[in-house]
Amino acid sequence: MNIHEFQAKELFRKYQIPVLSGRMVTKAEDARSVAKKIGGNVWVIKAQIHAGGRGKGGGVKLARSLDEVEAITTEILGMNLITHQTGAEGKIVRKVYIEAGADIVREYYLGLVLDRTTEKSVFIASTEGGVEIEKVAAEAPEKIVKVGIDSLTGFQPHHARMLGFQLGLDKAQLKSLGKFAAGLYKLYLETDCSLAEINPLILTDSGEFIALDAKMNFDDNALFRHQDILAMRDFDEEEPTELEAGKYGLSYVKLDGNVGCMVNGAGLAMSTMDIIKHEGGEPANFLDVGGGANAETVAKGFELILADKNVKAIFVNIFGGIVRCDRIANGILEATGKTKVDVPLIVRLDGTNAVEAAKILREANIQNIITASDLADGARKAVAAAHGK
Repeated sequence: MNIHEFQAKELFRKYQIPVLSGRMVTKAEDARSVAKKIGGNVWVIKAQIHAGGRGKGGGVKLARSLDEVEAITTEILGMNLITHQTGAEGKIVRKVYIEAGADIVREYYLGLVLDRTTEKSVFIASTEGGVEIEKVAAEAPEKIVKVGIDSLTGFQPHHARMLGFQLGLDKAQLKSLGKFAAGLYKLYLETDCSLAEINPLILTDSGEFIALDAKMNFDDNALFRHQDILAMRDFDEEEPTELEAGKYGLSYVKLDGNVGCMVNGAGLAMSTMDIIKHEGGEPANFLDVGGGANAETVAKGFELILADKNVKAIFVNIFGGIVRCDRIANGILEATGKTKVDVPLIVRLDGTNAVEAAKILREANIQNIITASDLADGARKAVAAAHGK
């Protein structure tokens, strides 16, 4: 689960992680009074959406008077903000965060994430603050610092020194960073966070490190332990079809392609998307119907996939283990009777009773159902169908 910047900073304050004074507004007429309460003579107006690149899209602006605060807030609220992470459709801005200005001496990047390869939480830092970390990794990987934290020992002073020395900090700055990083690690650990990212982390003229931005993601499986964080969930920021899928126990993520995917098992679903890309196509979604796929879940899966008007073909790739392939084949036929599938439907079934399943689909003689002999054959046929071939 993701939360907004202003919500992440509320959590930062609870853990004594330095942030600037700021408040969220949903109405432009509140902007002026909020800015007065914050104080100062410079403010930053920030669109609150679950996507990065807000500044480049026009969602982060500087105001030097109360009139400007109100005018910019009016401009940003309700705008359709398009960034590299929202896609061409963009996101409607419903909340704006008004924050005090700051005297910035230097900008850094600081993130904390789980590295499944090393089985450690890893601090990632860089002197290239304010720049997308993916761009830094691609163009200047030597500027990225990584320090792994063993969960048995937790964050220790030497971890801060390892970060600070590689970032070129002096003794006073090292002490400030150490306190900051220790607080961030404690927050990350105690809230079952999967990502904590600050870009930029700024160094002020007083030698203090302050989180100028804040991004936090949480492990959905641990949210039952954190009702306060669960209450921060913003359904307006989530894809409606993904919310609908969750009601039926389906794992669905909308993507930008035109080949719909229905698969059982997350690993097989990822492999299916990979091979569609390999064959020159673009997957329209990730959809895992689980090991107990039946006519109802398959029908709901078709409904979710077809809600995306970009879908030109559907690739059903099921491995029959817990559920036999013949039962899945009958489920597909029953599901197509419940939900109108008006695009080519490429079906690859493998595993228990796969031969019987293929016979069921052939004898059904439904025009838009195309059977595939294996994974590669199915991907090729799906990509070709999506291209009208």
